[in-house]
Amino acid sequence: MAEKVLKYYQLKRKIIKKINDEEYKVGGLIPSERELMETYQMSRITVRKAIDDLVNEGYLFRVQGKGTFVKTDESYYDLFSLTSCTRDIQNKGMAATRRVLTKETLEADKMRQRRLGLSEGEKVFRMERVYYADGVPLNNTITYLPLALFPGLEEYDFENESLYAILEREYGVKITHAKRTIEAVLAHEEVAENLEVNEGEPLILFRSTTYGEVNGQERAIETFKCHYRTDTHQFYIDQVTTKQF
Repeated sequence: MAEKVLKYYQLKRKIIKKINDEEYKVGGLIPSERELMETYQMSRITVRKAIDDLVNEGYLFRVQGKGTFVKTDESYYDLFSLTSCTRDIQNKGMAATRRVLTKETLEADKMRQRRLGLSEGEKVFRMERVYYADGVPLNNTITYLPLALFPGLEEYDFENESLYAILEREYGVKITHAKRTIEAVLAHEEVAENLEVNEGEPLILFRSTTYGEVNGQERAIETFKCHYRTDTHQFYIDQVTTKQF
């Protein structure tokens, strides 16, 4: 047992050194488990233990069907940003793509009525999408918008256009602020499949109500929940001190 621990620890240190020396490039693919087994003459169990630890420690991340990659330190997202997810991805020099899972119009339930300031019987547009950054799933988002404010919204091609860009361009909305909550959750079966992670993988869950100026008045325009992968992307808060008088 002691020998196995020593071997996997030695492999971890070797991989970390290659990352620090940029022999394994940021965002790049590392050798497969089989290649590492052959290079270092170690068992699959030992190699997998080393890789699992480095994933958990934030050095690496896995993409199903593609392999294991060096985690970039540039994929940080501002917790307080009000820009669209598409723009966030593009601002980091990555290709932003989207896949629409469902879109429909339905009668607002009590929760959506309360959050969006709707009356009983009013309809909402509901859409679920997966966002990708350079082909890797980033988040799974379910959003609701008042249909009375945005008639015809369901007709747009949301796989090729940003929701916020459409709201600004076609409906004259100026987004003003948002109220958000954040919590750590575990991926359930459906979300895990959509994000290409294992069931039970830790995720960050955002819940938000977004406000905007519509026809000269500020009101709630959207409520959403969004599951973010934590193995490929991280978040930051840019804090500043206030002046003391």
